[in-house]
Amino acid sequence: MGKRGGRGDFEWVYNDQPHTSRRKEILAKYPEIKSLMGPDPQLKWVVSGMVLTQLLACYLVHDLSWKWIFFWAYAFGGCINHSLTLAIHDISHNVAFGNKLAKWNRWFAMWANLPIGLPYSASFKKYHIDHHRYLGGDQLDVDIPTDIEGWFFCTPARKVVWLFLQPLFYALRPLLVNPKPLGQLEILNATVQFTVDFIIYYLWGVKPIVYLIAGSVLCMGLHPISGHFIAEHYMFLKGHETYSYYGPLNMITFNVGYHMEHHDFPSIPGSKLPQVKKIAAEYYDFLPQHTSWIRVLWDFVFDDSIGPYARIKRQYKINKQG
Repeated sequence: MGKRGGRGDFEWVYNDQPHTSRRKEILAKYPEIKSLMGPDPQLKWVVSGMVLTQLLACYLVHDLSWKWIFFWAYAFGGCINHSLTLAIHDISHNVAFGNKLAKWNRWFAMWANLPIGLPYSASFKKYHIDHHRYLGGDQLDVDIPTDIEGWFFCTPARKVVWLFLQPLFYALRPLLVNPKPLGQLEILNATVQFTVDFIIYYLWGVKPIVYLIAGSVLCMGLHPISGHFIAEHYMFLKGHETYSYYGPLNMITFNVGYHMEHHDFPSIPGSKLPQVKKIAAEYYDFLPQHTSWIRVLWDFVFDDSIGPYARIKRQYKINKQG
């Protein structure tokens, strides 16, 4: 075993992820949890309201000065956009329309993608499957930082820069670690996205486009909501690779804080994950959990034992091309 992940190397383990066995155990004891699986009929309306709010905001900001563009991007629009990335996360598990209408979920994710400003949903889907199936998998789970990130971003100042640039690393890391061929859905995603971007630019100029994209980049970087990126799987306690957060920010992030529950039951929509915790409380109440995403960010920056290396990794014996 290596260090706890601050400097030196990742924490390599040689056992299966804990979610598989816990899922089987919980379902054997509480089979009623199966009734929570399936689509959330409210999700499409909530997401559509958020998309339309941002399109209205594009009109409202088009005459503002640049300082107010960036202020509202960080304080308002970016919060909605970050929340929409988490809606896309939920939709990637087919919880908007169900598994029988999988393509509807892919198209709806493109609708949810529009205010983010850059195409995201189709690529996220194909890599997120690996994150669940091969959690911590070397060269498979692209949520894991690269060795270069772990080696370089190891001081408080550098870790702040790493947090600020996190959207860039999330975008580029899959291309370096586990490149996959461009698919038709990604081409469609990009075509739809850039067409809508052009229409917004044609109607109201460049400021709404900057408002959308700057909000996405800033609020997926150094922002309280972005604490979830670190809170979910960074090893704050040796041997524990997934953590939940049950605080108020779940209300605007589709319950992504219920992350142990989500990895145990990825086909249950975020809106129903609190019921999983309530039913199977004895499986979650005594596991390590976070109480503040801001505190997570603070500890990540200033605790020398935590950094990009603070992740559990494992080898999966598969053919990546298969």
